[in-house]
Parts: sequence; structure tokens; C-alpha cells
Amino acid sequence: MIAEPSVAVHLRALDPFDFLERAAFVYPDKVAVIDGTARRTYPVFVERVRRLAAALQAMGVRAGERVAVLAPNTSMVLEATYAVPLAGGVLCALNTRLAPDEIDYILGHCGASVLMHDHELDGLVERLATRLPRVRAGAPAAGGALDYERLLDDADVTALRPRSGAEDDTISINYTSGTTGKPKGVMYSFRGAYLNALAEVFHANLRPESVYLWTLPMFHCNGWCFPWAVTAAGATHVCLRKVDAVGINAGIHQEGVTHFCAAPTVLIGLVNHPGTQAFPHRVVVTTAGAPPAPSTIAQIEALGAELHHVYGLTETYGPITECAWHSPQWDAEPPADRARLRSRQGVPMITLGAGDVRVVDSELRDVPADGEAQGEIVMRGNNVMKGYYADADATARAFAGGWFHSGDIAVRHPDGYVEIVDRAKDVIISGGENISTQQVEKVLLEHDAVLECAVVAVPDEKWGEVPKAFVTLKPDRALEADELRAFARERIAAFKVPKTVEFCELPKTSTGKIQKYVLREREWKGREKRVN
Repeated sequence: MIAEPSVAVHLRALDPFDFLERAAFVYPDKVAVIDGTARRTYPVFVERVRRLAAALQAMGVRAGERVAVLAPNTSMVLEATYAVPLAGGVLCALNTRLAPDEIDYILGHCGASVLMHDHELDGLVERLATRLPRVRAGAPAAGGALDYERLLDDADVTALRPRSGAEDDTISINYTSGTTGKPKGVMYSFRGAYLNALAEVFHANLRPESVYLWTLPMFHCNGWCFPWAVTAAGATHVCLRKVDAVGINAGIHQEGVTHFCAAPTVLIGLVNHPGTQAFPHRVVVTTAGAPPAPSTIAQIEALGAELHHVYGLTETYGPITECAWHSPQWDAEPPADRARLRSRQGVPMITLGAGDVRVVDSELRDVPADGEAQGEIVMRGNNVMKGYYADADATARAFAGGWFHSGDIAVRHPDGYVEIVDRAKDVIISGGENISTQQVEKVLLEHDAVLECAVVAVPDEKWGEVPKAFVTLKPDRALEADELRAFARERIAAFKVPKTVEFCELPKTSTGKIQKYVLREREWKGREKRVN
């Protein structure tokens, strides 16, 4: 008689740390991380991760405790992405551009037991009211913080206790950008992180020979899960402290970068920088955060980029859909039509089912796939958050009807592809007519003097509310408001043309999203309601 096994041999809990162990085993001589002058192989990478995990346990971090990290895209935050969960903790990567009060709120809300930070942020950390044990990267250590490199050197890796838990345990908490109200803590699971990382490997076509540039903040949705994805592919991470066109060009031309992620605003800066030259090889650029304007798509592709347009939210581990490209059919389309096709948000990523992303009405009924009927994008599946940390009410609202409600308004085209037409709160209803602010913005961005723009509703005594455009011009370019309005009037219905234009710098989140709510609040100040 054959004895039954004590464990299920056909099951293994999904854990992104397995990617790192495998990469160190398969590619022992491969450069895993480039960080300034430092070049570390995969075995060195995994050894540093184990040492950090052991050090955190020695500091008292126990299962489920939150460990906060405040740093630019450096080795410390990359290593912490693996080490904190390995130690049994829950990673909370913080937005480096937040004000002290905002960081204090997040640290208090998540109940962090340790704060790790980079030396560039000493001034910010010293202004925090929250007093936590601190680990500082960058010698010499200051303010009583433990020195990061010494912490690793002194760690007893043999004392590291293995994590015991399930794949549905929380691996990280990512706080929303706070475009409205207080930021909420979005919980990711080990399973979700593992699967979304594999989806990124597939959709971005990451290979062992790939070189990935860290332009996307690792604090944003855990870098869209690319810290795990790049490692899973056995590729090379290139850390970048400061994200600008100079750094991106250097990465491509000097380090052989083949992949990076960026919001459209980063791409706009890159294509308009005087030092940007045609790429010496194909570079896969994954973009999200807002639908890229057709003009931006054409410019980045002209440099030699292969643009991948994805869509998602913090609540979906970053990307959850991709505008999957149809070759060779779409390649033969005229440039304007190719750009229009590529600007759509697309279809579910490979780790979801075909019906896991829907466009629905208020009764959760699918809207017609006619490219005109509007509804809200809802989703469910492996890459939707577990819920909001310590906020059961917000979680219940977000999951009403058994689906996550994105708040994004979209249409579904006859081919099944989804295209966002607005945020629900950004629809302008002027004289009974609905106006898509993003449609107006795309038209304004077609003017060769316009760098960026945002359109919001402002109150109007006759029409209730009307669109107003806030515009940033390209360097050394001049443009009159009436000239821009005439340009728009030639391309869209008269009622959609902004009634006023203001030239200014646009407020943005740290991830490059334009903060329309800042503009809206200013225009509606003193009014009880934000609709008229």
C-alpha cells in the first residue's frame, strides 16, 4: 500500500521571492542591479536581501508588521521589496514627494514599526512628527538612524527565520495618490503580486537579455510589479535616482536600456528635450496614467520606441489591461489611425479572464459594444486588491455588486476594446450636453505649441458649467487663447471648445498624473456644490 504524502506535491504557494532565488541559481554571473557605480550580480542581490530580512527580524519585525520605505529608485527600495516580505513583514513604500503631514498620516494609518529612508530625504524625515526606529541609506548615518550598509554587514543571515504563511497573505500596502480625500491603503497579496509580475513579463516581452530602467517610482503600485517581473525574467535593473530626459537618454545610450515605464507626461518631456536622439536599438516603453495623445505616440515611436499602452489603478496592482496590438493588420493603417488605435485602454491582461473587465451601467449591465454607449469600468480577478487596509466601509463601496468599481467612464468598441472617455467626476454637462474632457484635451494637444493641458468644468450662469483649459506651452513658444480656441473649433463641436484658456504650470502627483481636482477646487471655491 502506498502511503499518502504529507504535503500536496502538486501545490506550491506563489511567492515572488522564488523569482529571485531562481535568477541567482540560473544566472550566477549575470549583473542584476546597476545603481550608480555599483554593479551587483544576482547571487549578491539575493544575499543582500537575506541579510536585510535577517536584520529586520533582529530589530523586532514580526509577522504582519508594516515596514515603511521612503527612497528614490535605489538599491534599498528594490532590496526591501523582497526582504520585507521575506522577514514576514508587509512593505509600505512611501511617495517621496509627500509633505511631512501626509507621510505622518500614512505611517500612523498603517502602523509602521520601522522606517527606512534614503540620505537625500534626511530633511523630510527630520520634519516627521512620527518617531520610529529608522534605517538610513547613505553614510554617514545621521539623527540616530541605523546605517543601512552596516546593518547588512552585521546581519546574521543564519538566524533568518523563514516566512510561514499563505499566498493570500498581504505582501504590501500601497497608498493611493490622494487625488481626492485621504489616501487609502491598498492591500496586495503574494498571489496577486506573483501573477501580475508574470503578466508584465509576457506583455512587456522581458527577456534575460533585457535591461530595465527604473523611471517609474517603485513606490507606485510596487513599480507596477516590475521589481518582481524584471527579476523573474533574469533581466537587469538599472536604478535611477532622478527621472528626467537626461537620465533616460543616458540609460538608453550608455547602459543599453531596452525597457522602461512612464506616464505620458514623462514621454512628453523626453521627446521634446533638445538632447534626445534616436534610440540605437528598439526600446519597449510601457505607458499608463492617462491616455497618451496621438501626437505623443507618434513622436515616441519616431525615436525608435515600441509603445505599449496599459491601463490600471493602484487597486489593480498597476496595469490590468493592455492595448494588445494586431500585426500586421494595424501596422498597415495610416499613422493617425495607428495612434488612435494605440491610445485605447484595450483588453484584460493574460492573468485575467476575458470577462473580468467590463463596461457597465448603474445596474451592472454591460453597455452595448458600439463605441458610443458610456459606462463605468469594473473588474475582478487575480489582480484586484484584497481591499483597503483598516477601511471596511471603503472596501465595501469599492466592491459593490461583487466587482471593483474604477470610477472611470469608458466605451467598448465593436472589437471588444475598452476606451476611457472620462473620469465620472470629470464629465462636463453644459446646457444638457455631455462633454468629454479627455476628448477636448487630445484636440488641444494636437497644436504644435501645446506641451500639456487639462480641461475641467467651471461654473457658468447661462450653461450651468462650461469647459476651461489650463495649458502649458512648449519652451520658447507663444500662443494666444483665442488662437487655440479657434484651432479647437475647427476640430470639435463648438459647445465643446473651452470658453476660457489659462496658460500655467499644471499641478501633478508624483507619478505624473495631472491633479485636476486642484484646478477644480480653485474654480469652484466658495460654492457649496461642485456642479451647477
